[in-house]
Amino acid sequence: MNKNSKSAIVTGGANGIGKAISIMLAEEGHSVVIADVNEADGKEVASQIGGLFVYSDLTDGASCKSLIDTTVEEFGSVDILVNNAGFQYISPIEDFNEDRWEKMISLMLTAPFLLTKHVWPFMKANKWGRVINVASVHGQVASVNKVAYISAKHGLIGLTKTAALEGGESGITVNAICPSYVRTPLVDNQIAAQAKAHGIKEDDVIEKIMLKTIAIKRLIEPIEVAEMVRYLCSESAKSITGSSLNIDCGWTAQ
Repeated sequence: MNKNSKSAIVTGGANGIGKAISIMLAEEGHSVVIADVNEADGKEVASQIGGLFVYSDLTDGASCKSLIDTTVEEFGSVDILVNNAGFQYISPIEDFNEDRWEKMISLMLTAPFLLTKHVWPFMKANKWGRVINVASVHGQVASVNKVAYISAKHGLIGLTKTAALEGGESGITVNAICPSYVRTPLVDNQIAAQAKAHGIKEDDVIEKIMLKTIAIKRLIEPIEVAEMVRYLCSESAKSITGSSLNIDCGWTAQ
């Protein structure tokens, strides 16, 4: 392990974007804790990178605190927090399930707040910290049938800005990454739901829905998001904080 090694938590690290970030951070020499409810895949990734898997239901506040406590017990501190865990639910407002709303807000907005709150004292004590929130282009713009997801991601941008202002004097940077559709199991699972919601064939969803409003007609690869995390964790990015960095193939250029 190199002398600049840090301890890092990646939520939702068992697959997709989180897996790519976990692998990349391990390649940088950091000690990585993968937090997920997907125990089988999470343990596999942890074994692959020499990290630690912690089963964490982040919709529960006690589980958020336990994740931080476990990481500190194992590594002494938390230097890097990547809030990545999430899921999507496609439904118009009038049909949206209230329980699903509460779960999405708990996982994608309340949990990042609680985890940030719990790591804050350690980062302040060390005079160094990186909090990276994997938001979405939907933290910048809206689309139909995603009311809870978009509400949570917009809130995450607000959390990012506020925490950045509070952490600046302590050497803590807080940023959000806002990708458009990324080639992950999460996006794959959306295709059928999008087809049903829009009354089109599944084969048409990527072209007519996911890529319709963007300049570069392709899905983002997980490694592209991971590379942005790599940069934000580096000393080269020490003056970047409170930013929402778009990897959106030109979606928000309109």
